Amino acid sequence: MIPVTKPYLPNREKLNRYLDGIYERNWLTNNGPLAQELTSRLEKYLGVENLLLVSNGTLALQITYRALGINKPANGKPAEAITTPFTFIATASSLKWDGVRPVFADIDPETWCLAPKNIEARVTSQTRAIVPVHVFGNACDVEAIGAIAQKHNLKVIYDASHAFGVNYKGESLLKHGDAATLSFHATKLFHTVEGGAVIFKHKEDLERAKKMINFGITAPESIEELGINAKMNELQAAMGLCVLDEIEQISDVRKSVTDAYNHFLEGKLQKQQIQVGASYNHAYYPVALENEGKVIELMSSLRDSGVFARRYFYPSLDSVAALEATSTVCPESRKLAERIVCLPIYSGLKAEEIEMISKKVSEVAE
Repeated sequence: MIPVTKPYLPNREKLNRYLDGIYERNWLTNNGPLAQELTSRLEKYLGVENLLLVSNGTLALQITYRALGINKPANGKPAEAITTPFTFIATASSLKWDGVRPVFADIDPETWCLAPKNIEARVTSQTRAIVPVHVFGNACDVEAIGAIAQKHNLKVIYDASHAFGVNYKGESLLKHGDAATLSFHATKLFHTVEGGAVIFKHKEDLERAKKMINFGITAPESIEELGINAKMNELQAAMGLCVLDEIEQISDVRKSVTDAYNHFLEGKLQKQQIQVGASYNHAYYPVALENEGKVIELMSSLRDSGVFARRYFYPSLDSVAALEATSTVCPESRKLAERIVCLPIYSGLKAEEIEMISKKVSEVAE
């Protein structure tokens, strides 16, 4: 079987040494030494400050909404946040879960990210934030989005779950916005089995979030505000430290897989247009076919050969009734969601497997 991705498992001996230390210290959670070390090393590797580790990427979003205050009602009504419908469900469901109404604006048909030109018309007196997504690690138009946010006094929270290690104009993409969130789920380019992080623009927001991830407790007999348990534990941090040691190797392998697919599939179907000035981390290999019929045909053909591709992201979230979002249809997102397929990409994918998958994609695409 060839899955769409496989979790990367780092050197076992190194992981064992970290585990031995955990056993010796008997310190399993609550900002242990490994979590502290991972925080410091990630800030250095990513070129950022004010990084907060959390237990998963969805809580990273929820903590950020609350730390920045966008969940508070506006004008006596529920707050709203403008976001993209072409993303994983957690981007929008985390808003809804915290009482913020998702308001969808359509995507750019080339970059597949939230289109700035569609945002401003969706701003209302209830709008508190813009929540764009660096889709498949492709940088949004951060300057245009920032200008809109400044004009309307809105917070910008980037769902950067796919954008680990991506730079824009020579600096970390994660520096843009009031905050950027990361997912460290097992299938991500960098992972801690489960986990995530928030990079805050302002240190005061980081300090508030630190309290929130530990129930609002600031001392043994002091609770300053409402919080939740969102801490990263030492076992997660140990895995993250091991994976971080090998991240360059992981990235190189994924780039080689991307290059191989590009060789076989060049000019045969639509691919995402990468933002000018941005690097790309090769976390995914998405392609768009001509129509949904060809997607279904390809998925069936691949399954017959034991290959399991994935329709990221389907359905377009503006069609999901449970989100109770606006009734506005986002046609570009819906058209793309019907045509999108992510092909397998992971360390250990063999050259002959890439060629076989590419051949099947080419047969359907022609």
